Amino acid sequence: MNITEFARIAGVSKAAVSRFFNDGYLSDEKYARIARAVEETGYAPSAQAQTLRTRRTRQVGVILPKLSGESTARVVEGISRVLDAQGYLLLLANTYNDPQREVRYLELFRENHVDGIIFLASIFTPAHEEVLQNIRIPLVIVGQEYPGAHCVYHDDYGAAYALTELLLARGCRRPAYIGVTIEDRAAGQARREGFVRALAAHDLSPNPNLMRVSKFRMDAGYAQMQLLLEKGLRPDGLLCATDNIAIGAMQCCREHGVRIPEDLLLAAIGDNDLGRVCATPLTSAHLHYHTSGEQAASTLLHLLHKDKGATGSTELPFEIIERTSTAPKN
Repeated sequence: MNITEFARIAGVSKAAVSRFFNDGYLSDEKYARIARAVEETGYAPSAQAQTLRTRRTRQVGVILPKLSGESTARVVEGISRVLDAQGYLLLLANTYNDPQREVRYLELFRENHVDGIIFLASIFTPAHEEVLQNIRIPLVIVGQEYPGAHCVYHDDYGAAYALTELLLARGCRRPAYIGVTIEDRAAGQARREGFVRALAAHDLSPNPNLMRVSKFRMDAGYAQMQLLLEKGLRPDGLLCATDNIAIGAMQCCREHGVRIPEDLLLAAIGDNDLGRVCATPLTSAHLHYHTSGEQAASTLLHLLHKDKGATGSTELPFEIIERTSTAPKN
């Protein structure tokens, strides 16, 4: 059945049928007629013909740092919930935290006619900046703030500052910090700055020997904590840039006889499931990853439909979830 025959069955014009299948404006009466005819006949336009006519594929490219991360999964769930409801398919690209792969996928999606891109970003190299400047389809960046782009990101600085304040309020005077590369402006630079500024507000200076840089993995957190202990450095508090790093550090402490919270108060950022069920449940800043995915998808839909509701940047708040790892010292 072609569109002419279907329009005659529905009792509307071909233009009305086209608007129905391409999200155009229709009166309630015509919409109901066409919907009823679709149900009765099972008619659907050719996807290929629709793409050629509208230049829309109803596909969105989503570029991820890794598939195994809990925070990534929560973001993708939020994206999927919003876009699935609007009939869009997601094309997931796993980059394994490789900046060169990120650039290649940005170029691939730019050249292969997806309707839009959602990019879960970590660092921005000159190659990133070059390809981002040349993307002409709707793009939303998640997890980082990037000048001139539509972004959804977290208050990483505020979360680190608040957790450091909590450690100090519990009596810590020699807190350590295990962070990640400052090339990552959010998880690396902003969280480190929040820790340092909170110390300064209490007339404390960070001890360079107690500031470590880790990968995002648990084993890396373990290794950095082990280095602190092997050097005889015994902080009375520890803030980690992520829950995974903190869980690795916690395991190292357990094996070296360092009790949490009796000997060391421990806090982190992310609030993942594993941190909640550790032998010593982990105090953490809850970041709204699922919400960030929903907001990114909603922003992309506004851009696709050229609505004025698309915001330039959205910063999401955090919540401090206190658990046993920062229980007050006796």
